[in-house]
Amino acid sequence: MTSSSGPTADVSVRVAWADDAPAIAAVQVKAWQRSYDGLLPAEVLEALDPAEFTAAWEASLTTPKDARNRVLVALERNAVRGFAITSPSEDPDSDPILDGEVSELTVDPDHTRAGHGSRLLQACADTLRADRFRRAVLWLNSTDDDRRTFVTAAGWAPDGAHRELDLRGDGEVLVRQVRLHTDLGEE
Repeated sequence: MTSSSGPTADVSVRVAWADDAPAIAAVQVKAWQRSYDGLLPAEVLEALDPAEFTAAWEASLTTPKDARNRVLVALERNAVRGFAITSPSEDPDSDPILDGEVSELTVDPDHTRAGHGSRLLQACADTLRADRFRRAVLWLNSTDDDRRTFVTAAGWAPDGAHRELDLRGDGEVLVRQVRLHTDLGEE
């Protein structure tokens, strides 16, 4: 028996419940405000309101559009510290039967480097594998070197695909993204 030198955190990942919607929305807004600072006008970021996102989260958690759409939450005790979404890939060059997607992987910016992202990423792979996907894809902003380093260290690699997102719909704020993938292997 080994003894620890200090308390250990009570951390886990589980499938999200509808009651998690306000906490997920709060993490999403905080993360977006940090991620898009400098890309979107400050007044747009300041106007983001978790309450406005909560209803959409409640709807997606109670009636997902596909049985394989999953929302996972990273918990520290009972506090949501991050969330991820898995689903069939909607990319035009993907096979929706074999290719799953991690369409969101977000950790509260005040709680990074605590293992929440690693646990979420592993839970995403396990969830996609359980849903019988053979490959997983994830889109990242091309300038997000920290996230790319994190994901590639977990075994993901670029597959050559890229896209541009028009954040404001007027062509003024474009974000280039690259797609990474990993083989989920056989169960």
